[in-house]
Amino acid sequence: MRVFHIVAGKVTETESLPDTPASAPTSPGFIWIACSRPEFEARQADIQAALQGLTGTQLVDLHVSDLLNRQLPSHYDYTSQYDVLVFRRLAARSADAEPLGLDGAAPERTLPSKRQSGPPVLRRIDTSPVAFAVFDQVLLTVHPSDCSVRDAYALRLLNASSAESRAAGVKLPTSPADLMLRVINLMVDGYLELRRDLTRQMDHWQSELLKPSTRFNNWSSVLDARLALHHLDEICEDQRSALQDWVDSIETWPEGATPALQRERELLKVRSRDVLEHIERVVHHVRRMEQSAETAVQMHFSVQSNRTNDIMRTLTALTAIFLPLNLITGFFGMNFEFMPIIHSFTGFWWTLGCMVFLIVVAVLLLWRKRYLAQKF
Repeated sequence: MRVFHIVAGKVTETESLPDTPASAPTSPGFIWIACSRPEFEARQADIQAALQGLTGTQLVDLHVSDLLNRQLPSHYDYTSQYDVLVFRRLAARSADAEPLGLDGAAPERTLPSKRQSGPPVLRRIDTSPVAFAVFDQVLLTVHPSDCSVRDAYALRLLNASSAESRAAGVKLPTSPADLMLRVINLMVDGYLELRRDLTRQMDHWQSELLKPSTRFNNWSSVLDARLALHHLDEICEDQRSALQDWVDSIETWPEGATPALQRERELLKVRSRDVLEHIERVVHHVRRMEQSAETAVQMHFSVQSNRTNDIMRTLTALTAIFLPLNLITGFFGMNFEFMPIIHSFTGFWWTLGCMVFLIVVAVLLLWRKRYLAQKF
């Protein structure tokens, strides 16, 4: 568990949970309590007591269940004291992390040697849920155990409080809601960084599917890739719906009493729309990749169909060339006692010349019709 106290351009990290109200004159600013899901489950009573001391209220039981649920889709809920936003992250999973499915579920223990199929880049995307409880001056976040997003933003937060960062114009979040939006934006940008790898992987699959000289048999991986992309599309839709509900809820907030509070509310709207635009980009890219996979499969079957047509055209042309010769040999193979030129010394050469002539005429005719132009 990591606890940060953000006040007046300064960030301090403590190891213990605070138990005094954040609105007290001796403790201005706001507090960020970032813990993993197992830590939240183990220290639930301590966290609830800290929230009671800081905000005068606790999380309701249903919201506690939401924060502990690893399968919950992205959604938004609220009470009169706080807001709850569950957001399934789209982040690159670390190499030493336990393999997770796109739904965030752990793999079956009974099948440890089962190899996952599909593009490797899709298996690098972790979509575990991250839960946010936004109070007036407290932000509680519940992350997966190996959440690199939390550590990355915590490092950025600590660096932003240095004198060099303040001199460079780096601004700290001004409220728990602002901090939540920045963390969500970092999670979404984590997927945007994988776009190049995902595009390169899908292009490789398209080239493999369109090779006419190879026989493609890895259809199970193609199906897994399409299902994974479709699942990502559903996750992004849930993300967009949850964040849109959050944006709509900001409209219901009371107007600020001072120009500074009004400006802070407007900045929250702007940042919320910016995060929503990033999610739209992710949705657009996922749908484009899904459409590319579908198009590659259709083009593969079209190429195979054209290849089959070319083979049948060649076989038909060869049949048309040798069919008159079969007719001639069949005619002279009949068991009649008297037949024209069968007892002549030049009969064989006349028949051979006629057969060659028919071959030349058939080849020229098929060549003129371009039935043999690409094969001979």
